[in-house]
Amino acid sequence: MDRPVGDQGAAADRTGLARAAASILLLRESPIAMLGLALVLFWVVVALVAPLLPLHDPNLPLTPFKKPLVEAKDGAVYWLGTDHKGRDMLARVIFGARQVLLWAGFATAVAYAFGIMMGVTAGYLGGWWDEVLSFVGNVLLSFPVMVLYIIIITYLGATGFNIVLAVTFASAPGIMRIVRGLVLDIKTRDYILAAETRGETPLYIMLVELLPNARGPLIVDACLRLGYTTVTIAMLGYLGLGLPPPDPDWGKMIAEAQPLGSFAGHMAVIPALAISSLVLGFNLLADGLREISLRD
Repeated sequence: MDRPVGDQGAAADRTGLARAAASILLLRESPIAMLGLALVLFWVVVALVAPLLPLHDPNLPLTPFKKPLVEAKDGAVYWLGTDHKGRDMLARVIFGARQVLLWAGFATAVAYAFGIMMGVTAGYLGGWWDEVLSFVGNVLLSFPVMVLYIIIITYLGATGFNIVLAVTFASAPGIMRIVRGLVLDIKTRDYILAAETRGETPLYIMLVELLPNARGPLIVDACLRLGYTTVTIAMLGYLGLGLPPPDPDWGKMIAEAQPLGSFAGHMAVIPALAISSLVLGFNLLADGLREISLRD
């Protein structure tokens, strides 16, 4: 006997939840994913507990140009040394992680909110919705990303929210294309037809039926984009267009070390390693999730 139409959507939801639970369990079976998750969680935990750690004020001038692990005259040991202004590098790297994770996560989330909204609308409704939204996306994608960043931040000012705005303009069109392609495939499935037969509204179908079943590729892409956004924030900080001072900024820390040459090499190497490890974590996590999805 055929299953009632109303049960097909519930069955699809149960299947989606089962796949999500299976993906979480399979995550530990991927060494790549576990390594990436460990790197990301390290920086997340460090950022969360930063105010509780016995650190110097990251903006307090102490003893300039101290090398790592060298004891100062006052008896203090600066584990990662100090910069040209005498600020503790360990404190600046840890508090800089708070800034990077906060704004990278926020910017990626906002970009995904707009990209998903545009992509699911264009893919499901089609017609002039698809034409208009695709045209807007293509116009934004025609701008070189770096030029778009510089134009927006130079015109509006170097603040965290303007960085979020710049990342959204640069990333949302690409996200829209991914979502649109997924929706064009998913909307032909039987459970979407069942929802339409039940008389569900387009908004319900887009949010409840389509998006949950497109989450796999989107999660992988989100991990990659978090890495891209981390690099973007560091790059903007290096160019002097990042987060405003005096808050620590990994990219700005590298820029401040560049004129000093090898004399202050640790000032550039330490934040560069921080950026690389966090981005590597996001990339490995994305590769692990992709590997898991291919097994299903």
